[in-house]
Amino acid sequence: MNIPHLMAATPLHVAVGFLTMGGWAVFANAGSGLRVMLLAGLVQGLISGGLTLGLKRSVDWMRPRMARGLGNWMPPLIAICGSAFLLVIAHWLSGTPEIAATIAVPLGVSLSYIFTYNILRQRRAYPTSGRKENHG
Repeated sequence: MNIPHLMAATPLHVAVGFLTMGGWAVFANAGSGLRVMLLAGLVQGLISGGLTLGLKRSVDWMRPRMARGLGNWMPPLIAICGSAFLLVIAHWLSGTPEIAATIAVPLGVSLSYIFTYNILRQRRAYPTSGRKENHG
């Protein structure tokens, strides 16, 4: 497998999401004891791995069902709101003490990722090259 294919591999994205965001949750809950830190890391890692798949698939499903303008921002906005809800509920149910700190970085990364991904996919679906712009 070459580097471009490896970098596009969904399992790699899921693993990186699990490790980095799970690691962040461990760090964010460092003052709460080892058991709490590890549980928060496991919960966040599992959710981040799942969200890596879910965000992409949900946005890919929604995008063609919306007009180009709405399709640029509504699918990622809906997906990120759903992600925030899932993160808050999962961490609340598992007893994570620092919920806001735990989910801040993963939500920021997810937000950046999914908006960028969606806009790039939208541009691929509606290329502007070859059109003459009227500057007059």
